[in-house]
Amino acid sequence: MTRPMDVLAQSEQAAVIGALVEGNSVRSIERMTGIHLDTVMRLSARVGEGCARLLDARVRNVHAKRVQVDEIWTFVVVKQARLNGHHNHAEMGEQYVSVGMDSDSKPVISHLVGKRDATTANYFMQDLKERLANRVQLTTDGFKPYIAAVEDAFGLDVDYAHLVKLYWSAKGKRG
Repeated sequence: MTRPMDVLAQSEQAAVIGALVEGNSVRSIERMTGIHLDTVMRLSARVGEGCARLLDARVRNVHAKRVQVDEIWTFVVVKQARLNGHHNHAEMGEQYVSVGMDSDSKPVISHLVGKRDATTANYFMQDLKERLANRVQLTTDGFKPYIAAVEDAFGLDVDYAHLVKLYWSAKGKRG
């Protein structure tokens, strides 16, 4: 028997969030705890919104020397090739988690989920700039929209570099 979120004890809520943090799926959490998957999702959304508000309010005026930007690929609902007319193409399919972190002490300064496009790059760089207290050395990969996004957000108040990685196999062939 599953229970709604408003009757979950604080310890049950903590167990659900802990399981999510550990990477358990929503369905496995439902099986482990007996808490309905819709309740798990609502709790996850509520906690996520609270975390977003906390980070937005507290991660300000960050003093960093070197900031590294990278992305993590994922997909929402379906993979890009399976999108059809019934899906919201802006919010589903291929998505990227853009992350800007202090290269030395490792805290995340800014993050944004979206498509890997110029619009997302611009929003992300603006947010990153607004959170920094000083001029930084900023490194991104070779994604071309970053060039204009960095210039628009930082102007000349940044030391900007591209880090492009080339991979070679053990046999000396580019992979």
